[in-house]
Amino acid sequence: MTFPDRIPTRAQLEEALEVVGRSVHRTPLLRSRRIDEALGCCVMFKCENFQKTGSFKARGAVFALSTLEPEIESVATHSSGNHGQALAWAAQQSGRKAYIAVPNNAPQVKLAAMREYGGEILLCAPTAAAREAALQQLVEMHGAHAVPPFDDFRIVAGQSTVFQEALSQMRLEGKEPHAVVAPVGGGGLMAGTALAAEYFAPDCAVWAGEPEGADDTARSMVAGQRLPMIDPQTIADGLRTGIGVRNFGVLQPRLKGVLRVSDAEILGALRWINQALKIVVEPSCAVPLAALFRYPEYFQAQTVLVILSGGNTDG
Repeated sequence: MTFPDRIPTRAQLEEALEVVGRSVHRTPLLRSRRIDEALGCCVMFKCENFQKTGSFKARGAVFALSTLEPEIESVATHSSGNHGQALAWAAQQSGRKAYIAVPNNAPQVKLAAMREYGGEILLCAPTAAAREAALQQLVEMHGAHAVPPFDDFRIVAGQSTVFQEALSQMRLEGKEPHAVVAPVGGGGLMAGTALAAEYFAPDCAVWAGEPEGADDTARSMVAGQRLPMIDPQTIADGLRTGIGVRNFGVLQPRLKGVLRVSDAEILGALRWINQALKIVVEPSCAVPLAALFRYPEYFQAQTVLVILSGGNTDG
């Protein structure tokens, strides 16, 4: 099927949920009394660390590949790890080859997983320009179809299924979200979440969590225009990528705000998740909870959905 290069409609997000739901896990919602008491609100965690390939990225990859013509034999992308793993896995499932341009500072656990799923890796410098150039090289060398990691409405539609699925789970428990907080890097998950909230839970406020050392989305929202990422410095390796053009266009009128947090606060949130929820997540994943701890006044007495984006970590 073809998928137009414009903001997905409600019907297209519903279609994505049907397609993606046939291939990925329905990940659990978890709660912690200790966290609720510490924050003064009801926090419900959507645990995409339990997803296929270890992150929400499997959803976007599955949906993007479902839109391709059968004769397309290979796909290519650039990724610091999670999208590369997801695309390699989804390509393997559909009988295709995946080629991935990977920055040379990516975590080894993510490189190993990409290779295990059959992905062929081309290392490049850890800059946006180098990643894009390496992707173009792969496309030209192999005749592969490019599947960007986030700045693509097929990816946005696929990632919207995290919120759609969590919303149905919450409503089965008699809960309605007052707010949702997700991490923002390239913005595919964040844009998909914002659209799904607008269509399916319009009273839900949409917040982004972002590291202080990689805060291009926060700066862009203040400036009223998309600004470049400048020398990202954060332990949240999955959030070092600048916000995508399409995704910023989706988020600018829909975000309640961007909540910036320090690396120390991210580490603190990781400890809370490990000790209270008894699960392992990667630093990027802990950014939304770190934001709740830094800005608790925004969420008092609310029911808050926190998206835990992935669990691929070196240790």
